[in-house]
Amino acid sequence: MMRLLRRKPISELLAETDTSLKRSLGAGDLIMLAIGAVIGAGIFGSVGTAAAGQYDAAGNLVRSGAGPALVLSFLLLGVCCALAGLCYAELSAMIPQAGSAYAYTYATLGEIVAWLIGWDLILEYAVGNVAVAISWGDYLESLLRSFHIVFPAWLTTGYRTALLSPDPAIHGLLDSAPHVAGIALLVNVPAFTIVMLITWLLLLGARESATANNIMVTIKLLVLALFVVAGLRHLKPAYYHPFAPNGFRGIHQGAAIVFFAYIGFDAISTAAEETRNPQRNLPLGILGGLAICTIIYMIVGTVLTGLVPYTKLGVADPLAAALHAANLTTVEWIVSLGAIVSMTAVLLVFQYGQPRIFFAMARDGLLPAWAAKVHPKHRVPHITTLVTGIFVALWALIGDAGETYDLTNIGTLFAFALVSIGVLVLRYTDPDRPRPFRVRAVWFVSIASALLCVFVMGGLPHQAWERFGIWLVLGMALYFGWGYRHSVINN
Repeated sequence: MMRLLRRKPISELLAETDTSLKRSLGAGDLIMLAIGAVIGAGIFGSVGTAAAGQYDAAGNLVRSGAGPALVLSFLLLGVCCALAGLCYAELSAMIPQAGSAYAYTYATLGEIVAWLIGWDLILEYAVGNVAVAISWGDYLESLLRSFHIVFPAWLTTGYRTALLSPDPAIHGLLDSAPHVAGIALLVNVPAFTIVMLITWLLLLGARESATANNIMVTIKLLVLALFVVAGLRHLKPAYYHPFAPNGFRGIHQGAAIVFFAYIGFDAISTAAEETRNPQRNLPLGILGGLAICTIIYMIVGTVLTGLVPYTKLGVADPLAAALHAANLTTVEWIVSLGAIVSMTAVLLVFQYGQPRIFFAMARDGLLPAWAAKVHPKHRVPHITTLVTGIFVALWALIGDAGETYDLTNIGTLFAFALVSIGVLVLRYTDPDRPRPFRVRAVWFVSIASALLCVFVMGGLPHQAWERFGIWLVLGMALYFGWGYRHSVINN
């Protein structure tokens, strides 16, 4: 048990910072990375389900929607993530390592918890990107339809999507699609293609990836501004009544659904070893990006629920659907194009973060050594970047976005809760260590952050908890099968 809970000294973590990674990112780059990660599939995809509610394949209500009170769901999540963001800011400034929450828990709560966080972060980055890629494909279809270009449904619909869809037309593809060996050939080619293109871009280097992200973030902010300006002229006050049709339960469950919109701000911390002056720039990037994104979400949510009855928003492309209902067809295709660019940025940042988690874990011996290799020319963890890209692309090819939303949400909230606890623990185990950024009222912030994360997790369905439990069991099996025996600190 003592070996399992052995903590890695912060001095050791700092000493092993890899100089093969290039420090090329400033505070502005990190804020843009935060916006790139946070403003994406959530606001262009899951926000509609959060307002309208979630239904199963039989048409039964699974979770209540927030309705026009969606703005309060965003506010609840903004407070939750702000508290977690403060904790991330303190630890990232103290431990500017690529491992993010994995490295922080290794220093505060011990190796077994660090492994669980590292394994859990796969749900946030890799599995989350499956949902983003599928939503990206939905918006691409919406855009192309505006120009009367339509692909065969069996080339744009994953097998799991058809299997679980409550829409009879989509579910019917299981019979009407071409069959191979008795199995319906249903593949999401657009989702697969975009993930592989992003993987190629990431292999070119961190600076090149950040430049591409900055361009895409600028485009997405302009598109959202257009949506708000155009939408404000067509709001119907009647759509805001009743404001909270399902009471606080709807706001709570809506927050659990739309939490997907907030994941990713912690991806900035994975860039620690590629950031100039990380003690100053990491807290600025995390907190600055989070504040900007929360304001944007609340404004867009208010306009969205005033354009169309909230019950009509449970679709894959709610912003485009709302504009279509308001007969703003020109703005609709511009927003669809912006959504494609926006979600491309999310894919980029998440695909950037996951390989660096693997890189840090391999450096500690918890994963095979090849996962810690850095390309001699481009100076990126190229093997893990490629492996992650192929894994996400293949899952997106046949997967369903709805299944991955809940897994991603519960995994991210679990990581946030443990990081929040870690800040408090470190105040007692290492009180004299310099803290470039220091959380005020740490008892309140860390405990409130952890409790709020658990509260939001409570809004997720029972099935999400079951799958999360299975995921953790698989992770423990891998740890005791490989990580425990090869751990650098244990040997």
